[in-house]
Amino acid sequence: MTGLDRATAVRFRWANSRTALWLGIVAAVLVLAGVPLSVATHGLSANVLSLVFLPYGIVGFVIARRQPRNPIGWILLAILIAVALGGAAGQYAVLYYDQGHRGLPLARVAVFLAALWVFMVVLLPLPIGLFPDGRLSRRWRFVLWLYIVDIVGFLLVFGWVDLTGVLAHHLTLDSSGELATFGGSQTGWASTAEVFLVPGYVLIALAWVVRQALAYRGSTGDRRQQLKWLISGGLICVCGLLIALQLGPSHSTLWHWVANVSSVGIVALPISLGIGILKYRLYEIDRLISRTLSYAIVTGLLVVVYVGMIALTTRLIPLSSSVGVAASTLVAVGLFTPVRRRVQHWVDRRFNRARYDAEAMVATFTSRLRDAVQLETVRRDLLNVVNAAVEPSQVSLWIRPMSRVS
Repeated sequence: MTGLDRATAVRFRWANSRTALWLGIVAAVLVLAGVPLSVATHGLSANVLSLVFLPYGIVGFVIARRQPRNPIGWILLAILIAVALGGAAGQYAVLYYDQGHRGLPLARVAVFLAALWVFMVVLLPLPIGLFPDGRLSRRWRFVLWLYIVDIVGFLLVFGWVDLTGVLAHHLTLDSSGELATFGGSQTGWASTAEVFLVPGYVLIALAWVVRQALAYRGSTGDRRQQLKWLISGGLICVCGLLIALQLGPSHSTLWHWVANVSSVGIVALPISLGIGILKYRLYEIDRLISRTLSYAIVTGLLVVVYVGMIALTTRLIPLSSSVGVAASTLVAVGLFTPVRRRVQHWVDRRFNRARYDAEAMVATFTSRLRDAVQLETVRRDLLNVVNAAVEPSQVSLWIRPMSRVS
């Protein structure tokens, strides 16, 4: 690289670094601005949504600063800005129309901006498709252009419907400050356009997932570890979102709290994207997957045993409820360690094979070591185990000679 090219690269990185910094400041200001607005309107759900998506902006800011040529960082930042601005604008509109603060300016603009959450919907599949470096083959670049055309058309239709509703003489808003007409189906040409645009969006978004699945099958090394992070984070995100959507409308306080906790799983996607792109502690993913899966299985088994023991002791055996609960707790605590060991062994055998094979080789070497009487045999077995476990380019063993006792 010549001096001129190096200077150009430095200026490019500096300019993008400043841009990322300013976008990060804008996102932080919007999130903070939503706090007093949410408190004033008692609409804390909008501010909670901004806080849930805060990791998207944090990870996007880090990626944009360290790898400005990677579009994923800028997309994640844009997602947080859209969610935060839409939430703050919606609460501003609620102050004007529902709570009677008629002196506030630009209320209709706030109603229009309250629908900016749609940018989060259309942008969210892009980081998955562009993972990890934002580069695509010629065939997938064509798919990307199809996706851009589809979402631009969708945004134009959505924006026109939003603008038409905002310019109407009478506005009807929901609790988030958006037009209540968005809750129903559209009619006319907008409905016809949605028939073609929405299925196209879904199919291309699924195509991004298929792309990563196909890439995982033929990947090795760092690339395979990156895709493991993506798949793990995406799975947690989808599961948490589905649980939140299913249990959120429930009138039960317990299920409502479960839904709120599950919604936090949405942050797993940006975190996994950031780790996969920046390669921070990349090779810990196998251990993380095996531990998470094993503890989830153990928790499920112990919950079933605990509930079954309570039912058995309180209904079939004539014991008081307090004694039954205490006995069930003791049984669950006593079963934890042996069940965890067996489940961990089974999970490592299938999902963390490197650890399982290493432990098996060490156990085999230890058993042979008990019967070995010749030093040369021990040396040869130890070298074989090291070669099989870590596959070094070369290995040697130096044995200190025993000093003679006079």
